Amino acid sequence: MATATRTRKSGRAGKAAPATAAASPGLTTGSNAPNSGALSLEASIGRKARTIRQRLQLTASEVAAEAGLSTGMLSKIENGGTSPSLSTLQALARALNVPLTSFFADFEERRDCSYVRAGQGVAIERRGTKSGHRYELLGHSLSGDIVVEPYLITLTEDAEPYALFQHEGVEFLYMLTGKLVYRHADKLYPMEPGDALFFDAGAPHGPEELIERPMTYLSIIIYPRS
Repeated sequence: MATATRTRKSGRAGKAAPATAAASPGLTTGSNAPNSGALSLEASIGRKARTIRQRLQLTASEVAAEAGLSTGMLSKIENGGTSPSLSTLQALARALNVPLTSFFADFEERRDCSYVRAGQGVAIERRGTKSGHRYELLGHSLSGDIVVEPYLITLTEDAEPYALFQHEGVEFLYMLTGKLVYRHADKLYPMEPGDALFFDAGAPHGPEELIERPMTYLSIIIYPRS
């Protein structure tokens, strides 16, 4: 069972520290991701125009007529097949009743992303490591007020129960293989493939009884970025 508790030099117990896996070879981020497939400005504008039109539940014919464009021209714009002039974009913005800048928002805004190939997650040591629990970090949040840490957890044949994890935030578990009984506070939950558990991670928790080993489950920990 993974825990978001990380040891800080300040010695503050139970406080989750930022993920340190960004420099690890298994995690690829942002523009370093293979085949990034960045959209051209024309494609970005077109996709945004189509998204707005569809959200307003307007047909292409209706918007084209309101903007003084042919349906064919609007189709080219939405498919990124042409570079519309500013006057054309202004007419389209009026027809959709949105600011002109709306068409450029997605192109200018950077969206963070982490990418992990199969079997290349970063091995992380946790309190349960000595009990035969193996943690593989599958990604990490790069910015924002909330930290999200997804782990693939494997309990080996010689793994031992450990139900004393406790940290801030919330946690989601999804059982993939094997069977166990999972403790959260004073409750016990039988877990087998397909079962899920979502809980306040501030209470003691962890696998109480290992029924069928080896076993794997997905653990997603969410907590405020300090």
